[in-house]
Amino acid sequence: MKIEVFGTGCAKCKRLERNVIEALDQAGIKAEVVKIEDIDAITDRGIMVTPALAIDGMLRFMGKVPPVGELVEMLKE
Repeated sequence: MKIEVFGTGCAKCKRLERNVIEALDQAGIKAEVVKIEDIDAITDRGIMVTPALAIDGMLRFMGKVPPVGELVEMLKE
């Protein structure tokens, strides 16, 4: 599983990354977490609002930070 966290380094972007790592730990799932901060790479993916989250290439969230519990449920799908 590959998880991409898109953000330019704002507080919400950092919180999303922390929540993803915590959710993976709680779910007992191993995944590659990649932080994408380059604005051109972000907009090339069609993302206009950060933070954003993609799992295995599918954009799942944009412009919000889901709570850890919600991320755990999504990761288990």
